[in-house]
Amino acid sequence: MELRQLKYFAAVVEEGGFTRAATRLHVAQPGISAQIRQLERELGQQLLDRSGGRATPTAVGEAVLPFARAALAAVEGVRRTADEFAGLLRGRVVVGVVSGAIGEGFDIAPVLAGFHAAHPHVEIAMTEDTSERMLAALRGGGGLDLAVVGTSAPGAPPTGVGLRTIVDVPLCAAVPDGHPLLEPPGRTELPLADLEGLPLVSLPRGTGIRAALEHACAAAGFRPRIAFEASAPAQVARLAAGGLGVAVVPEPGAGAGPAGPGTETGAVAGLRMLRLTRPALRGRVAVAWPANGPATPAARALLARLCAAFPEAGA
Repeated sequence: MELRQLKYFAAVVEEGGFTRAATRLHVAQPGISAQIRQLERELGQQLLDRSGGRATPTAVGEAVLPFARAALAAVEGVRRTADEFAGLLRGRVVVGVVSGAIGEGFDIAPVLAGFHAAHPHVEIAMTEDTSERMLAALRGGGGLDLAVVGTSAPGAPPTGVGLRTIVDVPLCAAVPDGHPLLEPPGRTELPLADLEGLPLVSLPRGTGIRAALEHACAAAGFRPRIAFEASAPAQVARLAAGGLGVAVVPEPGAGAGPAGPGTETGAVAGLRMLRLTRPALRGRVAVAWPANGPATPAARALLARLCAAFPEAGA
């Protein structure tokens, strides 16, 4: 029995036929057929039903398939471990980034580019989603290795994930010129209760800033009136500047440096920033991973690079 026979068998089952398996593996179809027939002769059992124009596993094939996949996975694990010790990483890493974070002062692109230059054999995939869905994916093995998420509160991380907070900045109410909230003149702070009943512009549900706003308003005894939503703090601020509501955004410049989100909001003309108080609201961004650690050497190496590039907030 040879590993390539198990590899060919698994591929034929997954692709539903010899032709597609041959295309996927870049091997001539007769070669795949011959190797699987040799495997069947060695086992003394037919593994594939070749009737009906498709190749489907027989009952014996169904029983054998998990062991074939486990053997192939074990060999890949041996190869990855050897590569790790040799300093040669391979594989694929899927990174999630909270909606609106890219281009808002959090520049992950140079980190990924540097990692790719150092480890060209690692494929990197990036997806954008809400924090809630990405945390659920990390907990449930839903296709993510790492994620950059917004969080609503400090302290212990959510169940099933590890967190490293890299941004922790005050949240402000972005108010257009002439708004009654700017009275008396020179005001720089705004109690949260003053937002009750006012139309607000916010990031969508599933983001850390929105969660922080909703939790604080609930504790204060009211529900925020969200009139408009946008996917990035700068867009939220522009809607407020247009008179569509009071925006809740990170304080401009508070997170200066590579991890400061929302720094573009200060460039929106016609807005004044009032820091939210009683209680003080914070915007937090964290790197997250499964609680038992990233599953592959490549994901662990990328996590180390992210942590080196973005120091822990408050450290």
